[in-house]
Amino acid sequence: MFTIDKQDAPRHQRYALLLETLPAFLETDVPQVTLLANVSALLNVYLDTINWVGFYMLDAGRLTLGPFQGQPACTTIAIGHGVCGTAAQRLETVIVNDVDRFPGHIACDANSRSEIVIPLIKNGVLLGVIDVDSPVLDRFSLDEVVLLEKVAGMLVDFL
Repeated sequence: MFTIDKQDAPRHQRYALLLETLPAFLETDVPQVTLLANVSALLNVYLDTINWVGFYMLDAGRLTLGPFQGQPACTTIAIGHGVCGTAAQRLETVIVNDVDRFPGHIACDANSRSEIVIPLIKNGVLLGVIDVDSPVLDRFSLDEVVLLEKVAGMLVDFL
């Protein structure tokens, strides 16, 4: 059993704790859905002021909803569409400080105001993306880029 105590810890401390905790959940002998479900739960615990966090995995040339925490979400996203599809197409992290100003934004949760998407890339091949939404404008910074790219780098070895 895991109990995670992060109450009132500053962001940098929570992010360090997340990176320390994550390896305990990275296993090759569990189904991918189990692995991604636990990682989405960890991200939901350690990231503050977010309203959605989860995965879209590449399947038949499109992004398909995987494990997540938050409101029900769009089930498929075309490559090149929305923030997730753009990050997948570019194979790079995309931060949107104000989703209303992002052309073609796909609004799965009307409360989302900012978003960050990190591609999951293994040996140069796109596997999917990590998607995090916040009800706060300008929520995501270089701190989240660094954290989430480290999480993605650790995770892809087990996918």
